[in-house]
Amino acid sequence: MTFFDFFMFFIYVGIFGFIFSRTRKKYTNPMLRSYHRTTFIVKVFASFLFSIFQLYIQPGDTVALFFPEGHHLYQLILQDPAHLDLLFNPGASFDHGLVSAQGNAGYFADESNFMVIRIVAIFCFFTFGKFMAINLFFAMFAFTGIWRLFRFFYEQYPQLHKQFAISLLYLPTFVFWSSGMMKDPISIGALGWFTYAAFHLFYQKDHFARHILTLLIVGYLLTVIKIYIIVSYLPMFALYLILKNVTLIQNKAVKVVIILCFVVGSIFSFVTVASSLQGALGGFAAEGLTESVSSYQSSYQKQGGRSEGSYFSLGVEFDGSVGSLAKLAPAAIVATLFRPYIWESKKISTLLTSFESLAIMLFTLFVFVRVGPKKFLLTILQKPIVLYCFCFSLVFALFVGATTLNFGTLIRYKIPAIPFYLVSMFFILYFNKKLKKVGLQSEKTITESPLPPISPA
Repeated sequence: MTFFDFFMFFIYVGIFGFIFSRTRKKYTNPMLRSYHRTTFIVKVFASFLFSIFQLYIQPGDTVALFFPEGHHLYQLILQDPAHLDLLFNPGASFDHGLVSAQGNAGYFADESNFMVIRIVAIFCFFTFGKFMAINLFFAMFAFTGIWRLFRFFYEQYPQLHKQFAISLLYLPTFVFWSSGMMKDPISIGALGWFTYAAFHLFYQKDHFARHILTLLIVGYLLTVIKIYIIVSYLPMFALYLILKNVTLIQNKAVKVVIILCFVVGSIFSFVTVASSLQGALGGFAAEGLTESVSSYQSSYQKQGGRSEGSYFSLGVEFDGSVGSLAKLAPAAIVATLFRPYIWESKKISTLLTSFESLAIMLFTLFVFVRVGPKKFLLTILQKPIVLYCFCFSLVFALFVGATTLNFGTLIRYKIPAIPFYLVSMFFILYFNKKLKKVGLQSEKTITESPLPPISPA
């Protein structure tokens, strides 16, 4: 990096700071203004650390693929504007003779890789191709989506603002791995925008055109970048939206019929969509799911046998059957949510994650013991928002844990699940009155009262 890299970084920190300060002035709630300001500062600091980490401590795809190829594409367009069409063509048709490093040519066939390269090239035009400033752009997009996700929960349960802030705004690995040139900031930011827009479209029924446009844009990004996130998330979120409205129905028999019809219909739809998208889903298609899990595990085992890296075993033999996958599930979920353990960490990145994983494990045990097994399970089943957060985090944890037997990869892949899991734990405590303080409304008042006025975006 040169002095100009630092210069451009801080120039854009000032620009983004000015833009977001104008947004904060529209908030009537001083607490929201405080959280927004603090989260922006944390995100800027995380982006700076991410740049240093990728360049000097543990280089990854950011410095080996996304930045060099995106910057090279940007230079090609500057040299010959006719190359502008490369931004709009699929990655599979990209001329390998135009790749900056021939070893990266194969990555262009994966449209998710090329989408990140394409976005890097576009950001280069605003940053003069400076590494740190481009990382900041990615971090700021993630910040806007994470903020929308925070507001989605806050607008329904404002008294749990501290718990939501811990889970979404200040969680170390979640903040760090969504702060640079990677797929994760795009997918996390898009997921936040998707949740907020869909909820307001179907529940608040406001700003119809704006929310539809938002859903189309971020839905496309999620489909291209990490389709398995939206495929695993959408059924759970849709179920939440339905159950939230079902709770307004007084007749219990009608409730049961509606819920059963939706569950059966959603399962049928999910299997149909997953089957039709088998080519796009690749390893996560429903029809070849168990075979793909097996092939992923075999690949990681071979790599682990050749090196002393961060490869690990789930301790469960997987033979490719659905029954075997069911036996594998507990170990896979535990690996995603609670590993690496401290003694399994061989790098600084995994060591820091192991402390966070230990804290999440201890917090889970605390909630389980404090509430009790029966109330723990009943709260999940009876409260739609808990069911949605908990089930999404577990389903996502299952497939990430089953297919990712490398801690370096796992700590990045699991970040969409961890915030939702923590939120579900805080909700379980709250709905069982374990978080209730003087001055908080009762559960009945909260669930039956209308949402507070929506602050400007």
